[in-house]
Amino acid sequence: MSIKLKLAACAAVACVSFSNAVLADGYPYSEGPVVNVAAIRTEPGRFDDYMKWVDTVWKAEQEASKKMGDVLSYQVITVEPRGENDPDLYLVVYFKNWATQDGFIAKGDAIAKATEGSVDAANKSTIDRGKLRRVLGSWTGQELMLK
Repeated sequence: MSIKLKLAACAAVACVSFSNAVLADGYPYSEGPVVNVAAIRTEPGRFDDYMKWVDTVWKAEQEASKKMGDVLSYQVITVEPRGENDPDLYLVVYFKNWATQDGFIAKGDAIAKATEGSVDAANKSTIDRGKLRRVLGSWTGQELMLK
């Protein structure tokens, strides 16, 4: 192989390697916070009762998670349902990243003890809350922040 051919081959390999490195670092976005959205449908006539729980226990849980550094922010959004099986409320929580979900059960138990006195009390509260609302589902995703 001639020296010119070897140099050309090395240059080509270098260009490909360099362009791959640039592409790897050149994403048009960066990873943002993780968001969880729960779709809730309150039972007829029970919206205010459910909102009392949201304003006390759920809010206290979110504030405790913020102090732990896992939760960045949270929102409660009411919407007009289109049908009887559509949500009338969304509970939205922004987490710092996916790693905040590690050890979720232990963290949840600690928060339940702090906000409701015990895990058993929190479980009873969950059962009682079933009379006020239906959880229609939830989704978790990650915000991609465009550069």
